[in-house]
Amino acid sequence: MTQINLGSVRYNATAGAFEARVDIQRAGQTFRYPCQVAGPMTMDMERVKSGLARHALRMSDSGSSLLSHV
Repeated sequence: MTQINLGSVRYNATAGAFEARVDIQRAGQTFRYPCQVAGPMTMDMERVKSGLARHALRMSDSGSSLLSHV
């Protein structure tokens, strides 16, 4: 079973995007990804969190080399 945990969500005004560290736990291992979702500062927080989780899952499923094992 896959579990997703978001760290603190911040808004980067320079990039125009929300950013957070997202941890994905699979088979007893935790993988951490730096994620970003573009949008205005007024974007609905549930939509932001959903987008950050999707971004992490895409990175996790792609075999991306940008990850750290915790």
